[in-house]
Amino acid sequence: MIQKGQLSRRKILKSKSGSEPGKVVLVDKPCGPTSHDVVLWARRTLGTSRVGHSGTLDPFASGLLLIMSGWATRISEYLTALPKVYSATIQLGISTDTDDSTGEVLERNENWRHLHKSNIIKCLKEFEGLISQTPPQYSAKKVQGERMYRKARRRERVQLDPVEIEISRIFLTELRLPSMRVTVECSSGTYIRSLARDLGIALGVGGHLSALRRLSIGGFLVENCIDADLLREGALPDRNAEIEVSKALKHLRSIDVGKDIAMKLRNGIPARFPDSDYKNGEVIVVLSKGELVGMAEADREVIRPRKICPVVGE
Repeated sequence: MIQKGQLSRRKILKSKSGSEPGKVVLVDKPCGPTSHDVVLWARRTLGTSRVGHSGTLDPFASGLLLIMSGWATRISEYLTALPKVYSATIQLGISTDTDDSTGEVLERNENWRHLHKSNIIKCLKEFEGLISQTPPQYSAKKVQGERMYRKARRRERVQLDPVEIEISRIFLTELRLPSMRVTVECSSGTYIRSLARDLGIALGVGGHLSALRRLSIGGFLVENCIDADLLREGALPDRNAEIEVSKALKHLRSIDVGKDIAMKLRNGIPARFPDSDYKNGEVIVVLSKGELVGMAEADREVIRPRKICPVVGE
């Protein structure tokens, strides 16, 4: 049963989080907890009920997780699409049903003993560029309104269409056969488990992902993170791990407008802005005297409000 004092505190937190721009917090997630676990820890430590994350990490994976508080939860879509860098360990010679170390072994192949470093490096190069990738059967991808991993747990195999992803760069960082570690620079939407599976197939021995660590998302680096365990214990992020919303969106173009245009946008009214070179449909970060107004969309000589940031103190 919720006590009266607890209920009033929840209302206060909800109101407070809705009237602040919020922050983006860089968190280093350890292996084990889910991304949602980290969100729960952040809610307690940051003192707000409005917390979300961008770019889920599987429980067995570690590394950079972007946590957003307050109004900043609304910019998640602009961060999810950023390119990512991973350090991935691939176990060759063993294929699993999940394409990672948490699954059941489907097949073993001892031919990894005949692989040479030069062949592996050549194979990695063939995966660079735009490639088609079939998502793993165990994934959060929705098919007919249901998560794939739920179907997979019922032993329902679904024919998934391949998607186009981009591997900007993949290179070998350690080789201790049958294990190898690679660094992968890739587009959003890339499944590293699928990449491990496909590399194993291309090498003729099968393989699965045995460890994964996310090193960066766009310009955000894991070395600037607060450790998730410290966050759980109540430690607040320092200035390296806590990013203002406008700075978190620096990969997008921005404009600084006058008070009159800012007022129109905050009231949901499109504003003329003829002196711009923005493309139709381009999302722009709007500032006024350095203060964040929100997100707008260019439409010829007009900018239309899309997501407006609350004014601090309202």
